[in-house]
Amino acid sequence: MVHGFLTLRTLNGDLLATGDLVQHASGDRVTTRLTYRFKDGSTHDETTVFSQRGSFRLISDRLVQKGPAFDQPLDMSIDTASGQVTVRYKDDKGADKVESDRLDLPPDVSNGLVPTLLKNIVGGGPVPTLSYVAATPKPRLVKLAISAAAADPFSIAGSPRKATHYVIKVEIGGIAGVVAPILGKQPPDTHVWVLGGDAPAFVKSEGPLFNGGDAWRTELTSPVWPK
Repeated sequence: MVHGFLTLRTLNGDLLATGDLVQHASGDRVTTRLTYRFKDGSTHDETTVFSQRGSFRLISDRLVQKGPAFDQPLDMSIDTASGQVTVRYKDDKGADKVESDRLDLPPDVSNGLVPTLLKNIVGGGPVPTLSYVAATPKPRLVKLAISAAAADPFSIAGSPRKATHYVIKVEIGGIAGVVAPILGKQPPDTHVWVLGGDAPAFVKSEGPLFNGGDAWRTELTSPVWPK
């Protein structure tokens, strides 16, 4: 069982939201819930269920984003057994819309799983290319090309450490992938830092939380006690 405390900030350091990551296991099935509560009243709530028998496999994922922090509030659900993906959202006029499609989801679909998968890369081992369902708002399967950059130094209470820096690039594919950079629609890269060792730990990430969003920074935080 895990309960982590998080902050979400702009890259300039302005606090946007506080968050909780709660993870618990039952047999070979793990449930992770990531929740951000924004200062403006917005919420980001994602619940991911996956199996870990021999390899990681996504079972289901539900992402709910609502409030003024998001350009287009949505509710997206993924069921890998059926391949059914449903996206509920509001259009530019505020009307409720639904996009539902049955996709041929590969075993490496990684919604809600990327930090977990990065923590389980064996030191010096190959870095995977993963699949990901993006809401555009129509559900679309894309690839995540991951590369390991140089280790970056940081410290904990003055004690020096180093974290592996992973760079995640979205590969849209097809004609859309060719024209996206030209039209300025290529998603920015996401960066994730992981502390290695016998019990690897997520340290920090920088990237957008939604399609077309700015890059935001997620970091671990600690409780503050009253004096």
